Amino acid sequence: MSVFTASLLAVAKEVPDLRRAVRAHLGAPCPEVELCVSELLANVITHVGEGTPVTVLITTANGLVHVQVTDPDPRALPTLRSAQPDDEGGRGLALLDAVALRWGVVPEPGRKTVWCELPAVRPGPVFRPESVGVCRQD
Repeated sequence: MSVFTASLLAVAKEVPDLRRAVRAHLGAPCPEVELCVSELLANVITHVGEGTPVTVLITTANGLVHVQVTDPDPRALPTLRSAQPDDEGGRGLALLDAVALRWGVVPEPGRKTVWCELPAVRPGPVFRPESVGVCRQD
């Protein structure tokens, strides 16, 4: 099992650095995993507050990448909604839902964890739009 963990403040300038760290940990680019990490962190910034301390945990085992982001607000639960064409936001969880095999939220006293699972990255992945959610090797 491979494990990546990071504790950081949920601020927009951390998102690119977090994506780079995830890419380095996985050993190859995987746009779907990077998208999920970015969206989960963006949700904390938007719905809990900029500067909120978060913990990001990524584990790879049994052919799956499990991504989770934990923040200290158990009340601000994510909700999948259907954004209207003119809406400025509201598409983050829809994107996550489209690329992840499954996702959910675990509320606990004093915190919550939002998680998702995706197929594991293999060395030398090639992203193909027709295979969203899958990083695979030619």
